[in-house]
Amino acid sequence: MQVRDVMNQNIVTIDPTESAALAARLLARHNVGALPVCSGNGRLQGIVTDRDIILRCVAPEEDPTQIPVKNIMTRHPKALSPADDVRQAAQIMAIQQVRRLPVVEEGRVVGLVSLGDLAKCGKFEMEVSKALTDISENVKRV
Repeated sequence: MQVRDVMNQNIVTIDPTESAALAARLLARHNVGALPVCSGNGRLQGIVTDRDIILRCVAPEEDPTQIPVKNIMTRHPKALSPADDVRQAAQIMAIQQVRRLPVVEEGRVVGLVSLGDLAKCGKFEMEVSKALTDISENVKRV
């Protein structure tokens, strides 16, 4: 099974110059945990998550209306192709310790795939379980 078969094609992106506050509103409005950060031509620049906003903006007491997404995003995230195998996606998530990966075709973001997407397809329980275990074991406890 390929990534294209399970990825979410209805993605919301954000420009790197937009504010962390706008990113937070988009995450809440669309009930998602990550936004691909794209330039005007749709090329992937990074990814910003709810966790990035909390740890890199709110916790250090920065003003989310004044901090651009480019200052808090994860740069150069690992990305997948729509033709990649979903098992490879789960392995990359485990290695990179992330729950979501952008899907890029010809340099442009065309989707997002999450552990949840892999779990919903019902065919890769072992891979999803291993990825989630690897991610969870490596999270630093506060």
